[in-house]
Amino acid sequence: MNILLLGSGGREHALAWKMTQSHHCDQLFIAPGNAGTAAFGTNLSISVTDFDAIKDACMNYQINMLVVGPEEPLVKGIYDFFQADPSLNHIIVVGPSKAAAQLEGSKAFSKKFMQRHGIPTAAYAEFTADSIEDGRKYIQQHALPIVLKADGLAAGKGVVIAATTEEALACFDEMILGKQFGAASEKVVIESFLQGIEVSVFALTNGEAYHIIGHAKDYKRIGEGDTGLNTGGMGCVSPVPFMDAAFMQKTEEKIIRPTVEGLAKEGLEYHGFIFFGLMNMGGEPYVIEYNCRLGDPETEVVLPRLQTDLVALFAAMDNGTLEDANISFDPRSAATIMAVSGGYPGDYAKGKTIELPAANEVPKDTLVFHAGTIFSGDQVLTNGGRVLAVTSYGANIAEAVERSKTTLQQISFEGMYFRKDIGFEFPC
Repeated sequence: MNILLLGSGGREHALAWKMTQSHHCDQLFIAPGNAGTAAFGTNLSISVTDFDAIKDACMNYQINMLVVGPEEPLVKGIYDFFQADPSLNHIIVVGPSKAAAQLEGSKAFSKKFMQRHGIPTAAYAEFTADSIEDGRKYIQQHALPIVLKADGLAAGKGVVIAATTEEALACFDEMILGKQFGAASEKVVIESFLQGIEVSVFALTNGEAYHIIGHAKDYKRIGEGDTGLNTGGMGCVSPVPFMDAAFMQKTEEKIIRPTVEGLAKEGLEYHGFIFFGLMNMGGEPYVIEYNCRLGDPETEVVLPRLQTDLVALFAAMDNGTLEDANISFDPRSAATIMAVSGGYPGDYAKGKTIELPAANEVPKDTLVFHAGTIFSGDQVLTNGGRVLAVTSYGANIAEAVERSKTTLQQISFEGMYFRKDIGFEFPC
């Protein structure tokens, strides 16, 4: 079949790499793609939210499957757009409906959904400009630290963990009155801080059956030792040592299964990935957030460990045979380290020339995924804050991290930075 993949980051490069291993994939097109995805298919200069241009591409290239990488087109209803068009509704869309994508698109919606279905999460309240005084009083009476979240999509920047009441009040006012995140912060969710270790679990579902396709631990802080500003992710490791059979059983019973059953009960069409952002609090899982797609850079560490044909899983999701699918994983550990632009996550320059090792110089146990890159003639240039994701396999996490660091030492661009301590809690 011919497949169109939407997105331009490291997640999409990893998806392209994985899908082209399937004998079900005849031709792959990526919109807009990056310098790395071009090695696996044809990049198309189309925005992920230009639905009319995406339709034209599907007609022109006889697309049979649409795989949606980022959240924005899902929250804006690309699944519904395809279902409503007789010329497109035969195409398999990997992604939820607009209504179901509210699990990510609205923090308030997701918290209410979890309440309705008894899914463990932090206690919360929500406020708007009309209830701003109530919100201030709520903050003043709340235990510290306290978490403030812009309700809508804020490019991963809409969450603040405030250590003091004064900081929380200032952030609250800036979100609502200062319109810090525009429409996304017209409503603010305030919730209790969950103390523990974060982990991400990924499932593929058709709204009835599901399969867990992997889990990972992400490192958000820019600085070593988990210090400094939050980023979109500086690296990942998988499998996570504390994700043993007992914890996974609790996660399925208390979170994953009730979520999928809740979607069915509420008539929410969901044909795609669910990202469960969890907190392990003393061996008990709590939901921090849902995402309605794969994460980045988690995809770059999860898909290399998935040995099952991903396109076949998508087809099974569509034709109702997902529960019969067999999932297998590479027994090795994997570690991803992000190389980022100087200044990231603040201001940074683009257009820096990237020096990459030749394909035969990259060890067979290492993969280099492009994130923020672009071609200029025959040169590869930086085109984002997070530029490259280097993933390696190892007998354990420490070995995988060392292999990724070794390959990163062969890569250079002006201002390049990467954390050298990814996986620091797991020394063996």
